[in-house]
Amino acid sequence: MAKNTVFSKKNTLNIKGNLIALDRPKVMGILNVTPDSFYAGSRVNQMNEILERAKLMLESGASFLDVGGYSSRPGAEDISIEEEINRTIPVVKELKSSFPQALISIDTFRSKVASKAIESGADIINDISAGELDKQMFDVVAEAKAPYIMMHMKGTPQNMVAKTNYEDILKEV
Repeated sequence: MAKNTVFSKKNTLNIKGNLIALDRPKVMGILNVTPDSFYAGSRVNQMNEILERAKLMLESGASFLDVGGYSSRPGAEDISIEEEINRTIPVVKELKSSFPQALISIDTFRSKVASKAIESGADIINDISAGELDKQMFDVVAEAKAPYIMMHMKGTPQNMVAKTNYEDILKEV
């Protein structure tokens, strides 16, 4: 350990009993298995392409791989829970099989998707709605004892561009 590095439970992430030090910034590689995600460069749809991209990200220093199956770009099409599960769960399973040491994050605001992803090997839940779009999410997080990333969004991807007014953005976020 470096001379001035402080390692304590305060600056760690507990993932299935393993403490991940957060004393330095971590990189999360994004794998969007959607045809219409906001950033075209993050889109991957064929399993061989997904595995190649994941390998490159891990070799380049990514600490986490984030799998998203629901486009959250403004005006994105709403898809069913089943479609999101069909897009993400095979990817989570294959990533865990191919890269067992990789830390996998599921990017979803749906508790059923999060639950299935955790069962399939995901380690972290990354929720763009902070539990606002699916109140069952907190139960899934608590049961899984999984690290939970709470993002902020007003409304849904379909209407968020019309909900950009804030009285006090810091207090509201």
